[in-house]
Amino acid sequence: MKRLFLLISAMLTLFACSQPSKEAQAVVPSEYQSINPSNMQQVRDFLHKTGVYFLATVDGDQPQVRPFGTAEIIEGKLYIQTGHVKNVAKQIEANPKVAICAYDGERWLRITATLVEDSRVEIKKAMLDANPGLRSMYDENDDNTAVYFLTEAKATISSFTAEPVEISF
Repeated sequence: MKRLFLLISAMLTLFACSQPSKEAQAVVPSEYQSINPSNMQQVRDFLHKTGVYFLATVDGDQPQVRPFGTAEIIEGKLYIQTGHVKNVAKQIEANPKVAICAYDGERWLRITATLVEDSRVEIKKAMLDANPGLRSMYDENDDNTAVYFLTEAKATISSFTAEPVEISF
């Protein structure tokens, strides 16, 4: 009985020491304090800051995750880009529900959304103009360039020391 008491006491002590204080939990990073939580710009900025984020799709009943780098706001929508010949585009066509995850070294961003393809040449051009490194692989006039905007998006920016910031768009 004494061992059980000591074990429980040790576990409670460890748990209490591992929890951030109330003051630490209330801290919201200054770069997010003045931003309207419903603003997708905050999500775009986070994705740009990380440089690489991870997009999850499903292939049948198997999750698939891969790195992505494009994220731009065009005409008030958050867009990503890939190629139609890639498996990811085929997976999005079969099931447009996706998840995105990114980490900036202190905070992480998780998004669930539904992707909608936008086949307009001007949107493809805007995406490629914003990401000129893709021009060696894609062109707005080819049949390969695929751009999608996020709908029904729910994003959460979390950390170990601050309350989560929730964003919907």
